[in-house]
Amino acid sequence: MAGVPNTDPRWAPATASALQRAFDLVRHPAKGSKQSVLEDAELILHCLAAGVQVIEVYVEDGHVVPEQLVQACEQAHVPIRSIAPQDGIRIFKSDKRAHVFAVIKLPTPARLTDILERTGDVVVLDGVRIVGNIGAIVRSAFALGAAGVVLVDSNLDSVADRRLLRASRGYVFSLPTVISSAAETLSFLHGAGLEVAVFEVGGAVRLDGLANRPGPVALVFGSERYGPSSAVAEAATIRVTIPMRRGAESLNVSVACAVAVYARSVSRLSGGGSPRLSA
Repeated sequence: MAGVPNTDPRWAPATASALQRAFDLVRHPAKGSKQSVLEDAELILHCLAAGVQVIEVYVEDGHVVPEQLVQACEQAHVPIRSIAPQDGIRIFKSDKRAHVFAVIKLPTPARLTDILERTGDVVVLDGVRIVGNIGAIVRSAFALGAAGVVLVDSNLDSVADRRLLRASRGYVFSLPTVISSAAETLSFLHGAGLEVAVFEVGGAVRLDGLANRPGPVALVFGSERYGPSSAVAEAATIRVTIPMRRGAESLNVSVACAVAVYARSVSRLSGGGSPRLSA
């Protein structure tokens, strides 16, 4: 990606107060904070495209600003500031620190009712706690037309967790991604009239038997080791398995989810329509 040196005279050095704000957001984030830090130019670009309010972008001396990001910041009237390498080290405390980062204003968290406004299946992750897996699932769910992702027992306080922002490449701001309890989730699924498809090894129905099922459907995945909680598993109206060759123990949950959402999306694109949720 072509870049512009951060010596451009339009980009003044970051102020001391701005650097302190970035330091506090990275090193001492306050619970319930309305701001966060985005690392990486590509992630900043995606969030700008998703309508996230970017307050300022910071570029470490000696690095370039991708031309695409410069243009996007100009269009959104977002200032770009330069920072010294020692300030980057102070903020991130790592040789793998972000050389381009931004401070953003967090959007209002999505709610379960926001999912009702979209079409497609609902992905429910029950007990999935590895942030890299959650992020990969959000990206796949967005790309393949899911209506939203619900996180139950994820150990996350917010979908704006910096680890999840990195892992999802910011798609948590493009697809309703909701942290919810098991009880609230089951009530929502029941109220929306969704069939609850729980994925498990040895399920009675093969994935191809689910692909053409009228929807939308709640696609439920538990942790790879323990599966879904008993409360969620007992709510299943159908138990689904993904056929695998003999000797394969299981699929990573993010891979299994991508396979399932893809199978359902192929059905919709081949004429099954794009079912809408109903309250």
